[in-house]
Amino acid sequence: MLLKIPDVLPPGKLARCRKLLASAPWIDGRATAGHQSARVKDNLQLPHECDEARDAGAIVLSALERNVLFIAAALPRFVFPPLFNRYEQGMSFGAHVDNAVRAVPESGRRIRTDLSATLFLSAPEDYDGGELVIEDTFGAQNVKLQAGDMVLYAATSLHRVEPVTRGVRLASFFWVQSMVKDDHERRLLFELDRAAVLLGAERADHPLLPQLTAIYHNLVRKWGEV
Repeated sequence: MLLKIPDVLPPGKLARCRKLLASAPWIDGRATAGHQSARVKDNLQLPHECDEARDAGAIVLSALERNVLFIAAALPRFVFPPLFNRYEQGMSFGAHVDNAVRAVPESGRRIRTDLSATLFLSAPEDYDGGELVIEDTFGAQNVKLQAGDMVLYAATSLHRVEPVTRGVRLASFFWVQSMVKDDHERRLLFELDRAAVLLGAERADHPLLPQLTAIYHNLVRKWGEV
């Protein structure tokens, strides 16, 4: 499933993140890459332990907790602390797949990466190139969203970032371990949830709503891990 989620960061929170990143201590992004990814990765990244990364990450997590569409699509069990990257002119990230398991910094915990997310922090008119290209079920999807918008997709997907040819591309990225491991099952639950929401919006007293809700929660019980 590939889902574009608008307005994850409202203007005020977006401005706070960008202000933090403006004075942040960027380092070579290859420092946090695996063996294969390091060969094709050319960008800058914030050290996870720096104050700017912690503060900006807290802003992102707070926004995610309030985003109904993200919760419904991801059914998150654990969200990896958000990371931040910067692509300047000529930088790119070649085709790769994210690690299946990530160690959470300073906690010793490991999570399974079911979903990958990129939250765009730069407006598309501020840079050329830099498209996130995701190999989805229906072919390659080019993603370049408005600042504050996010794309959520299966972490099993091959993906890349095209070279930036002008300006600077800023983004936050992270992974989600879902309560529902299987992508197909998670997609069905999301579609069922959206159908119930739309039906309820049209007719709150529809007699099928309790039945749809019961089916949804019983499937979560069957497929979910908590």
